[in-house]
Amino acid sequence: MFELIQKDTSSRARLGRVTTTHGVIETPVFMPVGTQATVKALDPRELIEMGTQVILGNTYHLSIRPGMDIIGQGGGLHRFMNWSLPILTDSGGFQVFSLAKIRKVQAHGVEFRSHLDGSLLFIGPKESMEIQRLLGSDIAMAFDECPPHDAPPEEIRAAVDRTLRWAEECRLQPRAVGQQVFGIVQGGNDPKLREECARKLTAMDFDGYAIGGVSVGEPEPEMMKAVEFSEPFLPEHKARYAMGLGTPAQLVELVARGVDMFDCVLPTRVARNGTAFTYKGTISIKGGGYKADFGPIEEDCPCYACRNFTRAYLRHLLNVDEILGLRMLSVHNSHMYLRVMQDIRTHLAAGTFADYRTQFAATYIPTEKVLADRRAGLGS
Repeated sequence: MFELIQKDTSSRARLGRVTTTHGVIETPVFMPVGTQATVKALDPRELIEMGTQVILGNTYHLSIRPGMDIIGQGGGLHRFMNWSLPILTDSGGFQVFSLAKIRKVQAHGVEFRSHLDGSLLFIGPKESMEIQRLLGSDIAMAFDECPPHDAPPEEIRAAVDRTLRWAEECRLQPRAVGQQVFGIVQGGNDPKLREECARKLTAMDFDGYAIGGVSVGEPEPEMMKAVEFSEPFLPEHKARYAMGLGTPAQLVELVARGVDMFDCVLPTRVARNGTAFTYKGTISIKGGGYKADFGPIEEDCPCYACRNFTRAYLRHLLNVDEILGLRMLSVHNSHMYLRVMQDIRTHLAAGTFADYRTQFAATYIPTEKVLADRRAGLGS
């Protein structure tokens, strides 16, 4: 299901391929986030035209609304949302972190108060895997507990123990035809716990492995360390997925650390605030300096927004709250992320990834706004 095609000689980066029921995914890959069965502001045609290979959906949110009865009547998630390519579904484990105020962790799962109406909802390993089976995703994630990055050691220890126990339960549950299941490594920033969790998950022989507990408000150096503490203990012949990451510069560095798959809400989320990602960093299109700027968002960008609209026009749309403005920034940002991953694959194949990595780090300047968003814990 995962084929390792080529290893980089200058880093731990890999060129690979994941084969699923709905198509082949060339890695390293970025997966746009479609939490509610849609990537915000984008339609399937646009996503396919910009090179999207796989998108992500969310077990917790879809099980609440529209609910499994409706998705089942609609023929499963692919048919319901008219998406013919692969889908990866999160297990709902991230909501154990993000909805901490309305949930209670128990031995066999998590009791949530619905963020919509306060009604009780219980998700454990069996429930999560059953929802994902009915959704019919190509890759399902094991149900885990994602603790805050600053949790005390005993809380992180308990989260690892529950994650491992729940992973074993998930592994034994029925699956949709052809569905793969990935285990998730937890352990905070404790290298021994990360190693223990990775080794024990590997012994369970999942189809792939994710590194969780990142993008939960920790500083960037700690996030990198969490990946570095986990990746060496994951099998080379299985795909590796860093959950909820990150900025373009972070993705390049995480590929160099041996990660194959990524997802993040940043491309569309910052677009809705008028921010565009470029190869030189981010720019705020709503700024007054672009009022009479008739160039594209980014020179030499082949996306639809850059081919057809100017910064001045997009600034006007954003400042008068026209939907087309945030849609076009969402198009550009998503395209930019996918383009970076295509660049990485091209340079890995050519053996020039080291030069690309150095050049990207030298020219990409992160802004305080994006760093602030990262620290706020924008996960999938």
